[in-house]
Amino acid sequence: MTDTSADTDSLSEALKAISVTELIEEELQPHLDTLLQTLLDKTEGAAVQICRSGILPILAQTLRTKSSVSCQVALVIAEMAREAAVREPCIQAGLVKELLPYLHSDNQEMLLNTGRAIGRICFDNAQQQEELVQSSVIPRLLSIMREYPDNNPLLNVCLLALCNLADLDSARAALATLDVANVLTSQLKRSPDAERRHVILEILGSLGESEILKLQFVESGVPEALSQMIWALQGESDPHDLCSIKIASNLIVSLLLGDESMQKCFGEGSGVVYQDVLLWLQSPNNQLQLSGALAIANFARNDCNCVKMLELGVVHHLLTLLEQHVDEGDVSVQHAGLSALRNLAIPATNKVQMLQDGVTERIKSLLRSDMPPVQFKLLGTLRMMVDGQEDAALLMGKDSVLLTRVMEWCEAKDHAGVRGEASRLLAALIRHSRSPEVVGAVAHAHGIKHLITMATGEHVIMQNEALVALAIAAAIDIESIKGPIREASLLPVLKTTLEDPAGAVEVKFNSLGLICSLANSGVMKEDLDSVHIQESLNQLTNHSSSKVASQAEALLQTLGDSS
Repeated sequence: MTDTSADTDSLSEALKAISVTELIEEELQPHLDTLLQTLLDKTEGAAVQICRSGILPILAQTLRTKSSVSCQVALVIAEMAREAAVREPCIQAGLVKELLPYLHSDNQEMLLNTGRAIGRICFDNAQQQEELVQSSVIPRLLSIMREYPDNNPLLNVCLLALCNLADLDSARAALATLDVANVLTSQLKRSPDAERRHVILEILGSLGESEILKLQFVESGVPEALSQMIWALQGESDPHDLCSIKIASNLIVSLLLGDESMQKCFGEGSGVVYQDVLLWLQSPNNQLQLSGALAIANFARNDCNCVKMLELGVVHHLLTLLEQHVDEGDVSVQHAGLSALRNLAIPATNKVQMLQDGVTERIKSLLRSDMPPVQFKLLGTLRMMVDGQEDAALLMGKDSVLLTRVMEWCEAKDHAGVRGEASRLLAALIRHSRSPEVVGAVAHAHGIKHLITMATGEHVIMQNEALVALAIAAAIDIESIKGPIREASLLPVLKTTLEDPAGAVEVKFNSLGLICSLANSGVMKEDLDSVHIQESLNQLTNHSSSKVASQAEALLQTLGDSS
């Protein structure tokens, strides 16, 4: 057991000897040994005592003269700097400035002690870190890693230093001119443990936020190296290995956020990364399933990619994945899978093909989900699939099981997003099918009231979608919707909308379209007369929007002809 009081006495004597006498190197050595041993023994308050003793300038001078004990001085400073309280005094004493030249030493022990000392002193100090970058530390760190690839302690110091500097724009700019990707991937393949892997992955993740480095990483094979690491760890149950899989797969997904880097990884459907992502979708590992779905959603930002992926059968893998998670499954995986499907359904040709492949029927299995995020994304995916597709809208619009579930979601009390998406899907079914059967089915399911609520809401886009759907429904089957319109007192609301000077032009125009459909039906003329709609129309004939003015004049003509 360490005798603390003896340690303290020895330390005090050593500090006194160093501070009051100009010692030659041989005389300084034993006192440095005492300081070092006291620090290694973790004697309480030792680092602060050394700092306050006034010897820091002496240590700086010793470093400046390239003394034979410089390596030991660097080690003492490194051990002192474990204590946060002494770091600023070390900076003030000029220790960082005097240590920097030693990063060019050819002595590996000197490099190790110097790297640790500088790293600890500058930890969490943005100004000092910025000065390190300006002092060309970045290229030197990479050089050391290349020169001593088998010195694990030294490699760890360099990697930790890069990790601490990687968030700085100046560091990223410096690294963009160097071959950092190959250095890091080489070290990733040689990593002896999870701790080293995680540091490298953290560096790659931080640097990958730079668009320039993102592309460099892809061109240098970083995603492939990450994927190799993931497959090497497959089947492992160690939490550290699972964490590595998670970080690496997330990193690959983030590298796909750049358009050019994404295209290089896709390789027209034959890229190694894309092929690996398909295997992730089929993996039993939930994290890989999630990253796989997110990666597909990223690849599907490009219409040509979407068409190619559909040809290659990716939709089947996504649907199988979604079906695995529908009951008590992973909400994040379902959400990501539906995002990918939605993106894939954006090109018109894909919508047709997906309908022919029975995708709509398989997606319907997700209707039983009780999770609002999944419900929200599912509704958005279905809406995208019927966009501009009459057959798909007709098929879904007549599906009583689908409509029943959508009606439930139209009344979701605790999730406004689900309510809104459910109503938007109803509007889309009518707008894109223009079918009496769909209008009748929606009316029979009591869906018209939800369209009316949407038409009188605050969101302009949703208002317009609902107004167009109601206008189509009124033109096709006035009998199905006149009751809900009267019950909701919609006409007075429309009149107010028309008279609102601050109202959106498109909302006024589509409100006029609905009123025109109601007027043409002849069934609701008395209703229109009762709210004095012609007064509002007369005001609009002078509207600044020519299309609103023209629509108002035409509607006045229609009402006049029918009187």
